[in-house]
Amino acid sequence: MGHPVFHALHPSAVYASPDTVPARKPVKAAAKAIALNNDTTHKPGTDSSKKAADSAHAAPQDSIPAGFVTEESQRNVDTVHVKLSKDSLDAPVNYKARDSIVLVVPEKKFYLYGNANTKYKDVDLTADKMDYAQGTGVMHAMPSKDTAGKLVGRPVMVNGGQTFDSDTLLYNIGSQKALIYNTRSQYGEGFIASQVTKKAPDNTIFGFKNGYTTCNLDTPHFAFRARKIKVIPNKLVISGPANLEIMGIPTPLYIPFAIFPLSTGQRSGLLPPQYTTNVQKGLGLENGGYYIGLGDNFDMTLRGSVFSYGSWALTAAPTYRVRYRYSGGMTLSFSNTRFGDPAVKQDFSTSRDFHVTWNHTMDSKARPGTTFGASVNFGTSSYNKYNVTDYNTRVNNNIGSSITFSKSWQGKPYNLSLGLTHSQNLQTRDMTVSFPNAAFTVNTIYPFQPKEVVGTPKWYYKIGVGYTGNLQNSVSIKDSLFGKQQMWDAMQTGFQHNVPISLSLPVMKGFTLSPGISFSDRWYTKEIIRTWNPGEYNPARDTLGKIDTTYRQGFFQSPDVSASISLTTALYGMYQFHHSKVHAIRHVLRPTLGMSYRPDLNKKYFYDLRYGNRPEEVQRVSYFDGSNVGAPSSGASGAINFGIDNNLEMKVYSKKDTSALHEKKVKLLDGFGINGSYNLLADSQKLSNFSLYARTNLFDKLNITAAGTLDPYVYDAHGLRTNRYVWQDGALSLGHLTSASIALSTSLTSQSKKAKEKEKQLQDLAEQQNTDAAALAQKQQATAMRTNPADYVDFDIPWKVDISYSLSYNKSFSLATGQGVTTFTQAVTLNGDFSLTPKWKLGAQSSINLNNFQPQYSNLYVSRDLHCWQMSINVVPYGFLRSFSITIQPKAGILRDLRVNRAKSFYDQ
Repeated sequence: MGHPVFHALHPSAVYASPDTVPARKPVKAAAKAIALNNDTTHKPGTDSSKKAADSAHAAPQDSIPAGFVTEESQRNVDTVHVKLSKDSLDAPVNYKARDSIVLVVPEKKFYLYGNANTKYKDVDLTADKMDYAQGTGVMHAMPSKDTAGKLVGRPVMVNGGQTFDSDTLLYNIGSQKALIYNTRSQYGEGFIASQVTKKAPDNTIFGFKNGYTTCNLDTPHFAFRARKIKVIPNKLVISGPANLEIMGIPTPLYIPFAIFPLSTGQRSGLLPPQYTTNVQKGLGLENGGYYIGLGDNFDMTLRGSVFSYGSWALTAAPTYRVRYRYSGGMTLSFSNTRFGDPAVKQDFSTSRDFHVTWNHTMDSKARPGTTFGASVNFGTSSYNKYNVTDYNTRVNNNIGSSITFSKSWQGKPYNLSLGLTHSQNLQTRDMTVSFPNAAFTVNTIYPFQPKEVVGTPKWYYKIGVGYTGNLQNSVSIKDSLFGKQQMWDAMQTGFQHNVPISLSLPVMKGFTLSPGISFSDRWYTKEIIRTWNPGEYNPARDTLGKIDTTYRQGFFQSPDVSASISLTTALYGMYQFHHSKVHAIRHVLRPTLGMSYRPDLNKKYFYDLRYGNRPEEVQRVSYFDGSNVGAPSSGASGAINFGIDNNLEMKVYSKKDTSALHEKKVKLLDGFGINGSYNLLADSQKLSNFSLYARTNLFDKLNITAAGTLDPYVYDAHGLRTNRYVWQDGALSLGHLTSASIALSTSLTSQSKKAKEKEKQLQDLAEQQNTDAAALAQKQQATAMRTNPADYVDFDIPWKVDISYSLSYNKSFSLATGQGVTTFTQAVTLNGDFSLTPKWKLGAQSSINLNNFQPQYSNLYVSRDLHCWQMSINVVPYGFLRSFSITIQPKAGILRDLRVNRAKSFYDQ
């Protein structure tokens, strides 16, 4: 046997003779002082201690286990260049112990006592006791018993990112093999407990009598029991036949084999379906399919649903991404819903629907000055009705799409944008599609301003000129006419030019004078001609007489010019309080007064339209009413324009300090105002309607927005506007309210710092533009958490309530009926939950139509935190689709498809 190379140990290291029995003594030493004095190992005066001391000082250096160094000796390396022994290690072993280290030189063994730690390459082994034999190269680690007989210092080995917590561990340092007893290891979201574990040199694990679970308790709530398990690090956990065990009780559920992925990234594979029941569709399997991973830039999810009564649905969802350039995803869904028995034709019906979504985001740094984005949400009006159950989608009757491309030239004032827009009301089935849209703008330039201003600027330096050109091609139809000839017949194309010339001059003190001239020109390709047909039946009136509409193709031009001048200022007022928590109330008043003139250049495009048989049922209309670029104004105008805007805020002292340094501003009114005009050149009805608005956010809790329109004229018995003001008839009012809207909303949440941090993380994740596949998956998870609250309950929030109220009122005149039409709607939306106990959460989402006090689509849910599992109960008690479901599923994402679900739903026909 050759002479091993070793690093010199500390002079006080203890070498025990062969006949010395290593035993842990109650000796205290510093953690880093590994080697102890001779008199700390054995009792003074004994023969064994004397022999150990003699052996320690007389031991040849080549008798120490090769390659072993202490932390202290490693800092003072004294290398002896001699021939290496065959059993030498290829790297040093660092070791330490809290109590003592005993080396038996002839047997080439050493013993470590008290929080022992050994490091070799990437292996870190910790235990209360260890012993090593150089002859076999085996490190033996074990725990100790405290005074209560409880095991302490269980062996823990960390190797290659894997952690093994066990009762006893045997590790061959040379071959890097290990035999581990009663171990528990974590792999991703899962934990594996094995009676016996073998570790191969490549870190592959073979387990005997195992349990796999995602529960992090020492005694898990559930586990899959398998006789044999193989773990391929960072890849797979593979087991043979396994039995599901709940609370230590075996269940009748067996699986022939199991594969649990450990690696992250794309992995193609099957997506298990969910079992469900539906009164109209029958028994079904929902959302089963296949995931296809095609690299870092593309993947696709295919899902399908099938029901026993013949209904089915298919969905394809590809996503794509190129880092630092663009990312996006698409969803293509098709469904066929059957109702009734095909043998009974009068009771049988089908609904074939589709739905398309597409989102595309371009990285702003990919091509500076150029952007392209898409947000498409398009489909048949009945798709959500028969195929969607989540609350937020069902209560939203409006969907829309937008595809935009924009280009700006660096250092130039030019901007170009192209786009497509689409809006659709799923309840009324009204659809508006606009494509292509184009806008070319030239930002305001100052042609008379030199590049370098010397001295006092001249007034004409501030003359600004701009340009805007808009192309609109749009059609408004019912969604059933999409793609048909009626759609192309009703399509309108228009182009509008606008050249504003503006100037802003300070006059007097605190006033701003703003004169301006605007040139505009509208181009049309179609005239809308409406005529009264007295002999045709009108179902709206239930009488004879109806308006017919025809279209005339051609090119029509409508020029316009206007001049204006306005004077604005700001007035400030403050009222201070004494001996009050309120220091002052500050009021800012911004009045505006102006004049404008517009000649009548489009008289030929207006005509008198009769809409009834009475002589007074005549109205002045334009051939271009309803055009996508707007109709020209009727008659000449010389108007006086006026407006007032108000801002109101309050200063309050701090509760702790009443000094001026600790004042806080509280907004009472962010804005409140009124606007109107008076046309001096009009023949009658010279005063315009008054527009009112108000907005505020009281105490950062209550958001309020309101708007309204007042008509100052009196209406006769037939609903026609007269030339008399309401105050001329003795009314103390500015006019009749023809339209109004108000919206109030507030959100109340219990104080929880942890919950606020989570909400901010969700919001940041949903808003960020990240092309990484994992980040996109997390973003989709954040969206799912918001739309399916019962499945993703946050028990860190004791309670929260979101309340919103909306009211709208509108009074208009219908040419079809010849009568005034009044609509009045108001609704309340509630969304909230609270923790009945730390593990029980109750919540509800609902909206109530206050016109008839009928609840709309509502969702009630109950969630129970079962530690590693979660139970959720969802109930939809009202609406077209009523349903009940109860789901129990693991929290871990790797076992999310292992769910127990019982659902029942049916439609109200």
